[in-house]
Amino acid sequence: MCLLSFVLCLLPVVISAAAPPLQPGYYAKSCPNAELIVRDVMKKAMLREPRSGASVMRLQFHDCFVNGCDGSLLLDDTPTMLGEKLSLSNINSLRSYEVVDEIKEALESACPHIVSCADIIIMASRDAVALSGGPDWEVKLGRKDSLTASQKDSDDIMPSPRANASSLIDLFARFDLSVKDLVSLSGSHSIGNGRCFSIVFRLYNQSGTGRPDPTIEPKFRKKLDKLCPLGGDGNVTGDLDFTPHVFDNQYFKDLVNGRGFLNSDETLFTFPETRGYVRRYSEDESEFFRDFVDGMIKMGDLQSGRPGEIRRNCRVVNDPPQVEVVVGGFRDRKILSR
Repeated sequence: MCLLSFVLCLLPVVISAAAPPLQPGYYAKSCPNAELIVRDVMKKAMLREPRSGASVMRLQFHDCFVNGCDGSLLLDDTPTMLGEKLSLSNINSLRSYEVVDEIKEALESACPHIVSCADIIIMASRDAVALSGGPDWEVKLGRKDSLTASQKDSDDIMPSPRANASSLIDLFARFDLSVKDLVSLSGSHSIGNGRCFSIVFRLYNQSGTGRPDPTIEPKFRKKLDKLCPLGGDGNVTGDLDFTPHVFDNQYFKDLVNGRGFLNSDETLFTFPETRGYVRRYSEDESEFFRDFVDGMIKMGDLQSGRPGEIRRNCRVVNDPPQVEVVVGGFRDRKILSR
């Protein structure tokens, strides 16, 4: 969740009684090999580019927090719609959309127009964790894909890498996610990389002091200073923990030792209400895995209840309907936009 700018008061309600029920094995009859296909494509993608696992996993966070898990994140901009890909939290940050395209292509070949892009994100995120050495779990499926996306909604909701634990607790509470969920789900940073852009303020001007964040362990700070010099390339990336390709509890061990990459990471250990969970997870990987799975399932339950469809292409909504209209006595055909 290496994310930017949020306004808590604008958060929409994303749990709706009108949303269709989600269930394990949703595609057992309509597309029985769906989950095997997703895992196979993910395995090949991660062999080709190890970072793609962490990148795909992050898609679930960025999709589900903005109007529920509906695949809106995947929509490209159109002349009439600014989508979420270029929002402050996503631009120059989210990647591996092409992996979702590959999964969708494989599923469309096996069972056309059956599996939603929203469900692909959920399955692929789970597989990214499992294939990185983390826990495996049964996912609930049956989501529909949104008909639109909103850059503004993403900008208003997603938190900043500068966020402190208190503001993150408030944010998660809006989605009925607990302090435990916040800390365990932050463990998603067990794999992957973050950009220098997200930490230069920690290194050179924490809280406007003109000084580095005093919670950074000195040797680690020197390493970060070298990686991210003042005025350097903000798109250079560093490891989010010391084992960036293995999903384990090293992330929490690093936080205990003052080696959290992001401010929003390290604040979980310096803040009293979250510190206990960080310490417990640093000592008990099995407990972290259990709580992480519970949090991912709860986050996957977020739905807007809005109308949806099964997209044939995850980047665009399906073709709008054609209707016949009579213009000046002559029949004409007009495409109605959504």
